[in-house]
Amino acid sequence: MLVKTAVLRAAGKAELVDRELPEVGSHEVLVRILADNICTSEYGVFNGARTNRPLPLVFGHEWAGIVEEVGSEVSSVQVGDYVASGYHYDPYTIPSREGRTSECPHLMGADHPNPDGYFGNAGCAERTIVNEVACYKIDEGIDPSTAALLEPLGTCCAGFRRFGCDFGDTVVVIGAGTMGILNALVAKAHGCRVLITEMMPKKLEAARRLGLEAIDVSACDPVEKVKELTGGKGADGVIVAVAASGAYAQAIDMLKEKRGRLLIFAAGYPAPKWELDPNTVHYRRMVIVGTYGADYVDFKEAANLINMGVANFSELVEEKIPLDEIQHAFERACEPGMFRISVICQEEK
Repeated sequence: MLVKTAVLRAAGKAELVDRELPEVGSHEVLVRILADNICTSEYGVFNGARTNRPLPLVFGHEWAGIVEEVGSEVSSVQVGDYVASGYHYDPYTIPSREGRTSECPHLMGADHPNPDGYFGNAGCAERTIVNEVACYKIDEGIDPSTAALLEPLGTCCAGFRRFGCDFGDTVVVIGAGTMGILNALVAKAHGCRVLITEMMPKKLEAARRLGLEAIDVSACDPVEKVKELTGGKGADGVIVAVAASGAYAQAIDMLKEKRGRLLIFAAGYPAPKWELDPNTVHYRRMVIVGTYGADYVDFKEAANLINMGVANFSELVEEKIPLDEIQHAFERACEPGMFRISVICQEEK
């Protein structure tokens, strides 16, 4: 079967190719893709910031679609199911059996080599074939571009699980981009009081429309504002959702004096510099956590949050652009201050 598939051949160059799909394997499913959202990591390849990805790249790991065919051993989904994508892992490896599916040595990612010479997951296409473990059921009536937020939302669920904050804690999120707001919504869903800092008016407005307590850092000292809003105590935890050197120092200053928790969520290219006094961590008994990716349980939680409608996640879909205009879609995604650009691969029937 030939399907139109988006490919990044070089920085600044995205195009469509006709790509032959193999037969569906025993534990695989064929999915008709409705929408695929362009991830930060993908437009980082397009704009030349991320040079650690092999090319040509058939990208796409934030998608939603309809199951059209299932392999002989598939048991978790059936033809006609509406699904969104998590990670393609091997359920029989030791990390996967221990629940650490994101650490599976056979995890299919952007550097995954395909037999036809392309690398990647190939989710930005008319159709794709995945292992059934990558599929999470979505309720009918949810917009495909919203459903496709499952993967990034899952990574926020994973980060929060490792973070250690809980119901009643005050959490600050630095940065109100797509990932910052998703982190904030996950923390709020867990019963935390959430403050989110940002300077761009558009992002501040989006955060407030989603019911978040937003701090305009262009109008105040954000550290002092956090202290003021917490009665001088400081935050129980801070999530850094931007890759900027100043954000890390700011986060330390926002934390409460003892036992504060810091989650490093965002990666930066080039890597931001950070000078941290280990004595500060030692005497203040701080906990610093790094997070990357998500496990099966996190994607299940993300699917539940989307299906329950805990927030109007569609606020984070900036624009929908047809698959045939993939170059334009990437150019839009690279513009400053954008939320998710959603590539419409096929219209709903």
